[in-house]
Amino acid sequence: MKADGHSDLRQTDPDVFAALKSEEQRQLDGLELIASENYTSAAVMQAVGSVFTNKYAEGYPGKRYYGGCGNVDEVERLAIQRARDLFGAEHANVQAHSGSAPNMAVYFAALEYGDTVLGMELAHGGHLTHGHPKNFSGRQYNFAAYGVDSVSEQIDYDAVRSIALKVKPKLIVCGYTAYPRVIDFAAFREIADETGALLMADIAHIAGLVVGGAHPSPVPFCDFVTTSTHKTLRGPRGGLVLCRQEFARAVDSAIFPGTQGGPLMHVIAGKAVALKEAGMPEFAGYAARVVENARALAEGLTEEGLRLVSGGTDNHLMLIDFGPDGASGRAMQIALERAGITANKNTVPRETRKPTVTSGIRLGTPALTTRGFGPGEMRRIAGWIRRVHDDRRNRQALAAIRAEVREMALKFPVPGLQSPVPSN
Repeated sequence: MKADGHSDLRQTDPDVFAALKSEEQRQLDGLELIASENYTSAAVMQAVGSVFTNKYAEGYPGKRYYGGCGNVDEVERLAIQRARDLFGAEHANVQAHSGSAPNMAVYFAALEYGDTVLGMELAHGGHLTHGHPKNFSGRQYNFAAYGVDSVSEQIDYDAVRSIALKVKPKLIVCGYTAYPRVIDFAAFREIADETGALLMADIAHIAGLVVGGAHPSPVPFCDFVTTSTHKTLRGPRGGLVLCRQEFARAVDSAIFPGTQGGPLMHVIAGKAVALKEAGMPEFAGYAARVVENARALAEGLTEEGLRLVSGGTDNHLMLIDFGPDGASGRAMQIALERAGITANKNTVPRETRKPTVTSGIRLGTPALTTRGFGPGEMRRIAGWIRRVHDDRRNRQALAAIRAEVREMALKFPVPGLQSPVPSN
């Protein structure tokens, strides 16, 4: 036991401590290119690892079912107000446990079971909660799908309009998990108005770019906006819902008691901190650098002879399509990890392989931008990815790339890990 009465993790659970140390080292000496991951600040981690984890606070500020909630009420009110101010929204709910939970809440608030919803096809960039048949969304609601144009591999808004006029959805979903281009929310608003649909934007991936001014905001055009609080927003893992005031009561009821019980107050504290950080002037510079780095990486990959879906990127992510006869996404993910580069396999338009195999990988620049990487490093990484592709079956070649990756990575600190947990 430590002098403060708290047990030392090294002594209490050496197995968990060993895994923690290993993960710390992985983050320090590797390159994180998963588009949905980022590094929180030390302040966010401090809030998430705080005494707020001990407090049950079922309900909402001022209307809890438990006593002793004065402090957590203050923190949740701060998070709500910061979310509203940051996005310019009329109402915000910060209790959602994950990025999927806000989508469930909106469906519960706006739909009846069996209602028709129009969302992006998963293989074209949509999310599981946008109507996949094995997800609750596809099982409880009648989802119709739109995709990207077969030539440009970008959204054809006229085609979306035609589908909407045909299926008459009650809700249209825009905002995606693997779409590398700017989304025209005004065009979606026109389609929704013409077809009498409500409009929801899932900006889990681009929320940080939105508040940083690097992507147009959906808030003026949408009835509901959902997002996770990690990814480009650089907060803890969690979610939030923004909506017009007329839907506030329905959304709050859909979160609690509709789909969740007690909120994770330690995570809400972390959300409050992250939302404050995202409102600082320097965050806009970060968002701009994320996009700049993504373009540099995309250009580098193209120069290396790799094909990108839609030919490039406007935001923080890109998709490499190896084709039906080329390397599989799964094989590339494994080979990249052996070389110290973390990415994820991803479906691509006209996908011919299973989702567990895929013909592509998804790459993103939020995490490396947080560490201070710039366009020069991005171009070097593009070269490594090409080498991994060509030598993906050669363990010795991958080990050589791993050494080069480690040397570069250790020059760029990871927020919150500048003072590593001691090993002994």
